[in-house]
Amino acid sequence: MEFITEPEFWVAISFFLFVGGLLYLGVHKKLAAALDARAATIAKELEDAKRLRQEAEKVLADYRRKQGDAVKETQGIISLASKEAEILAAETRRSMSEHFERRMKLAEDKIARAETEALREVRAAAAEAAIAAAQIVIAQKLTPEGADKLVKQGIDALKGKLN
Repeated sequence: MEFITEPEFWVAISFFLFVGGLLYLGVHKKLAAALDARAATIAKELEDAKRLRQEAEKVLADYRRKQGDAVKETQGIISLASKEAEILAAETRRSMSEHFERRMKLAEDKIARAETEALREVRAAAAEAAIAAAQIVIAQKLTPEGADKLVKQGIDALKGKLN
């Protein structure tokens, strides 16, 4: 009976009473429910991020298509400029050279503007999608480590798509 006077015995009794009280109050169920809710929230965030990525990919594909259309249009402009240059060549050599050079310069400028505009739109759309994704993730109390990882992945993905 000497063990009753030992402090370790009473600490053990207190510990078992405390654990028993927690089990009786259902703390383990509440803890499991909280963890399940957090897992569901994380799954939803991942699904939202996946959806945003798919939307960004669609926007990127649309802008690439627009860029291809712009190239076709510029090819049409170049073709038109060549035909006009042939007609003008019949009239005079000198005026044909000046006119052809002017039209080629206009076509090249339009090509350059169209390419610049298409790239700007693609970059803007990708940036907007990344910002929206970042806002959603940050709003859901993403940890700093997780945020750094997501930003790095987004930047790598954009670099791969834009180059």
